[in-house]
Amino acid sequence: MSTPLNHLSPLSVRERSACMCRHGFACSSFAPGHALHLIQARIASATPAGWVDAIVEQADASTGELVVRALDGSAHAAWNGAGAALEAPAGTPVALHARYGVLAVGRTQFNVALV
Repeated sequence: MSTPLNHLSPLSVRERSACMCRHGFACSSFAPGHALHLIQARIASATPAGWVDAIVEQADASTGELVVRALDGSAHAAWNGAGAALEAPAGTPVALHARYGVLAVGRTQFNVALV
């Protein structure tokens, strides 16, 4: 006799999973603010009009929160669990692609959740 299979909905599976960055390891999720997906990086680089130059105003490495101010004066609050706040302390020039949630610090790009 075979046992019936338990069918879990995708929602319940997603709720049970936890990103490895919460445990001090590399991000295992591509959700906003976690690991940068290759497609996300490519689509951001394919739309150069979306990039704005900015300066990091605040960076808190313990929480992963950043505030960047674009050269036009607009401020953007962001969160990243993969170490963007460590790479970009206050005063660092960066580029932000707000539409696709990508923050570039030099040649390194991060997936950010804009708040």
